[in-house]
Amino acid sequence: MLGITRRAKDGIELRVHPSLVPAKRLLANVEGAMNAVVVHGDAVGTTLYYGKGAGSEPTASAVIADLVDITRLHSADAAQRVPYLAFHPNAMNDHLDVVPMREVVTSYYLRLRVADEAGVLAKVTGLLANAGISIDAVLQREADEVGGEGSTQTDLIILTHDTREGTLDDAMAELQALPTVLAPIVRIRKEELS
Repeated sequence: MLGITRRAKDGIELRVHPSLVPAKRLLANVEGAMNAVVVHGDAVGTTLYYGKGAGSEPTASAVIADLVDITRLHSADAAQRVPYLAFHPNAMNDHLDVVPMREVVTSYYLRLRVADEAGVLAKVTGLLANAGISIDAVLQREADEVGGEGSTQTDLIILTHDTREGTLDDAMAELQALPTVLAPIVRIRKEELS
C-alpha cells in the first residue's frame, strides 16, 4: 500500500492504493508492522525514513502526539503555532490543483481470465493498441495451470508502459465487455519510484 504525493506538471498527485514496486527498491523490503517514507529533495536527493507503524506503542505515540498538537493549537497565539505542512500560508504562493485520478500517468499490471481459444490474445492486444496503450510484456498461462487438465480458460497477464489512468479505464470497460473475458479484470498500478 503506497501513499503518493508528487508534484506533476498539472498540479499535485495525491493518491493511496496498492502498488507493485521493483524488488531492487528499498521500499519493497518494508514488511509487517513497519512503515517507510521516501522523500526526494532538491539538495539531498532521495532519503528513506523507516520505523514501526503499527502495534500498541506506535499507535499510543501517535495518539499522544495528536493530543499535544491539539492542545498547542488551542492554547498558543496564532503567530507562535507551527503551521500545517510547516509553512506559513503567506510563504506558500503557488496554488496547485490536485490532479484527478483519470489524469494520473503510471504503468499497470493486468490479469484477465479469458476463454482459451484462438484470437483472444489478438483481440485483447488490439483493443489496448487502439486505445494507445503500449504493452511492456505479456504472459499467457497454460490452461492446465489455471483450471486443471482439459480447462477451457486461461489467464493473460499484461504489463503496460506508462499510460493515463482514464485511458486505461475506458479500455478496461471495452475489454470487460468481451464475451471471452470470463471474470472481472484485476488491475494493480506499478510504481518505478525512480
